[in-house]
Parts: sequence; structure tokens; C-alpha cells
Amino acid sequence: MTATLVVGAGIAGCAVARVLRRRGLDVTIVERRLEPPRSGTALNLPGNAVRALRSLGIDAGPHLSAFPIRRREYRSATDRLLFSVDEAGFWSGVAESWCVSHAELGAELARGLDVRFGTRVLGIDDGAGDGPSTVTFEDGTRRSYDLVVGADGIRSVVRGIVSPAVPAPSVMTPGSWRLVTADPGVEHWTAWTGRRGTFLLIPMGGGRAYGYASTSRGEPVDTDPEWLRRTFGGFPRPVRETVGAVLAGDGRLHHAPVEELRTDRWHRGGVVVVGDAAHATGPVWAQGAAMALEDAVVLGETMALPGTTAEKLDRWERRRRPRVEHVQAATDRMSRIAALPDRLLRLTTPLAGPRSYRAAYRPLRATP
Repeated sequence: MTATLVVGAGIAGCAVARVLRRRGLDVTIVERRLEPPRSGTALNLPGNAVRALRSLGIDAGPHLSAFPIRRREYRSATDRLLFSVDEAGFWSGVAESWCVSHAELGAELARGLDVRFGTRVLGIDDGAGDGPSTVTFEDGTRRSYDLVVGADGIRSVVRGIVSPAVPAPSVMTPGSWRLVTADPGVEHWTAWTGRRGTFLLIPMGGGRAYGYASTSRGEPVDTDPEWLRRTFGGFPRPVRETVGAVLAGDGRLHHAPVEELRTDRWHRGGVVVVGDAAHATGPVWAQGAAMALEDAVVLGETMALPGTTAEKLDRWERRRRPRVEHVQAATDRMSRIAALPDRLLRLTTPLAGPRSYRAAYRPLRATP
């Protein structure tokens, strides 16, 4: 039985652990946090992400509330409708798109898994890529594993054995605010874009909504929450009400950098990185969790094939890379469109927007 270490118990790590256990591997999961997160914001999961979840045995139910996203609206800062998308129609035959609680999804993926919390990996010796890897933990213990999976995020410790690549700020925005608060009455996935920023609202059901706020032309995003009021004070009523509510203490508010990672190597010997540890991408097309879930599904398939661990990981990377690079290229294209001057953006978006949506998502309808 292949001894496997999964480093990181977030979305990517728990998805990998679930699929590898199903394939009969002996899986150990470690997480540097002391306990699982009890709260958080939310995730926008397009149809390809939901398809991957269902293949992992995860669906909406008593432990996971999922609000179906049936329509997208892209609006100006004056509330003018620039274009809309029939999201349900586009993903028909694949899966619904959802908005879900991040904490709920993480708990559902972790259900039944034995996670060793408060466990840090200090180093990995992969033996020059030949044979098992020896992992050193913070408590001084050392153990050997046939397969080590780094699902430890964009600041991955595991990536150090695979690639020297480091994260860089997203072209579109170097930072963002994410929030969950009272739903101001939005019916659809709705994004408003103006000269100074973009504000997205998605209903979550239960009278709550998920919000994402950032700049769209590379300007800084202040870590002071009042940046939201200064930037979006002139936006339409749903945005103003949302900002007012969350700044008054209703809901959860989280600031984070928006970084990307491009590297030409995702594995070495029996060590591999997945999800943001391998290919973090700006959230333009909401594919961060989707690509991590797909990584897990395909890793499970390739680990069931004959050959050495290194050969299997090579097959996995060759299968995954074109799809991830497509998402990265689509993100770059939309970042360039968003950087256009306001007048030109208003003129081009009604035509370029739907075309960009189809170009980004159509290849993702195919099974990964």
C-alpha cells in the first residue's frame, strides 16, 4: 500500500485525501492550523467545480447549503446592465453553479478524515527523486512516504522541493475584501464595475449574501475597511447597503492579498503540489477551488494506473497543465479588458463580455 502524506487540510488537501483513500492508499493528513476554521466567507463554484465535488461524493444536503446561480449580470457603477449570462443554461448537462459557505464545504470534505492539526512540516528530502521521501516535522520526528502531496496553499512549504517559483500580485488587483452579510435584495450573481473598483454580490440563501470587492486596474486595496465606503459610496443601493451593514458589524469581513503563481514544474519524484500551491490564479473566473478539486479527481485516476509514483505524477501533470494554463490565459485576457479606459470599457463590454465568458468556460464543460 502506498504510504501517502497530504500536507494541508483545506479544500485541496481534503479532496485529495478523500480520492486517494478511495483508491486504497494509506493516507496521513497534517495541517499546521490548530483546528478547522469555524467561520469564513463563501465560494463561487461554477459547474465544473460542482461536477468535481459530486464525483468526490459531495452534494448539497443537510450539512452543505448550496444556492444555485442561474444568471449573471454585469453592470456599470451607475447600475446600467452591460450584459447578462444564462448561467444555468450554459452549464446544463454538466452541473449547477453554486454559492456555498467556505467553512461548510471544508467541513463536508473533511468529514470522516483523520486530520493531525497543529502539525508543521519543516523539510522534505526526496532522495534526489529516487524512492520514498523523508519528511521532517516540527516536533523533530522523521517519516518516509512514497507520495507527498503539497496542498498547503500559495505559501506552500512543499513547493520548495519542487520549484523555486514565488507568488506575484495579480495584474488586475493586488488585494481584495471578501464578506458575508445580510442580503440587500440581489436576485442573481451581480457585479458592478466602475473606475475605482469592482463589487460582486451573490445570494447565499437564508437571507445572506457573499460579497467580493477589489480594484480592477492594479491599484492598491487599502487594509482599512473604510476603503470600501470610500471606493463604493457612489455605487448603486445594493452595494451601499452591503458596505454599510458589514462596516456596522453585521457579518464577516476579510481582507487578503490576491496573488498568482506560475511555475513550469508541479512535481519532482514522489512529491507533488496541487491547487494554489501549484497554480494560484486571480479569481476572475472563480476557478481556484475548481482547479484544486479537479486536481484531486485526476490525481486519483492517475494513481490507479500502473508504473512508479514518479511516472504517475508525470502523467497527472501532463493531463492537468493544458486546462490550468487555459484558465490562466483567460484570466490574463479579462485583466487586460478590465484595464481599458472607462468609455472604451462601456462600449466594448456588451460584446466582449459574453464572448470572454464563453471562451473561458466552454473548454471547462468537458470532463477534466
